[in-house]
Amino acid sequence: MELLSIPEYIEDIKYVAELSLPWGKLQGKSVLITGATGLIGSFLIDVLMYRNQYFSMDCRIIAIGRNASRAAERFRHYEGNKHLVFLAHDIKEPFQEKEGAGADYLLHLASNTHPVQYATDPIGTITTNIIGLLSILELAATGNSTRVLFASSNEIYGENRGDQEFFDEDYCGYINSNTLRAGYPESKRCGEALCQAYIAQKGLDIVIARLTRSYGPTMLPSDTKAINQFLKRGIAGEDIILKSAGNQYYSYTYVADAVAGLLTVLLHGEKGNAYNIADEASDI
Repeated sequence: MELLSIPEYIEDIKYVAELSLPWGKLQGKSVLITGATGLIGSFLIDVLMYRNQYFSMDCRIIAIGRNASRAAERFRHYEGNKHLVFLAHDIKEPFQEKEGAGADYLLHLASNTHPVQYATDPIGTITTNIIGLLSILELAATGNSTRVLFASSNEIYGENRGDQEFFDEDYCGYINSNTLRAGYPESKRCGEALCQAYIAQKGLDIVIARLTRSYGPTMLPSDTKAINQFLKRGIAGEDIILKSAGNQYYSYTYVADAVAGLLTVLLHGEKGNAYNIADEASDI
């Protein structure tokens, strides 16, 4: 069933699209989004297209992804709509001269984000977060963009050193870099450092959003994160399997709240700052 035919999903979109945000900043602008068919990117596009339809925002969306057929299926509701353009592109490769040129806002949401990807594509996990981000930053530097948003992760906080019950934005725990699993948080940390370098050296306006473990109806069937497996098994009436004692503390964010937080950071965030999306979403 197409998501946009489900009333509850439309209500989620409406909730975010009608938040009291400075939407005027996007009026008549262009927004480039990598990871367009993913959990966060696809929901964000639905929100912006809703604003275009019901609020005449006239925002042009350049959706970036590697799989054209997946994008055609996911966004078939918008076929022929002038406000949405899909560009098949491997983000780890530099943009050609006219690809994405002149975009006002650039959001780098593309990333390998679940355990099977970490294990089967560790190189892609790291390079998407670093080289992919580099492609976006170079595009922004040459195209006079208004702002770049880098979707980082709460994984950058590392493992609890045992000195705090809860983390804040300044916490920096332990990460064993000599594991496949470390490729994700370490490359997100490097991505944040790369953003700060482009702010300092090239004067780019960049904000960083640290997404927590997100879930919702836009989850891909291939996603192997624990919360996804719990939901799938629960819906199927199967036993939920724990691979640990289940005593860890984690922050989980519903996709609508995650995108609300993302938009808050994009439109309200201060240049160079990093924001925990769980905090931003809860403050709305």
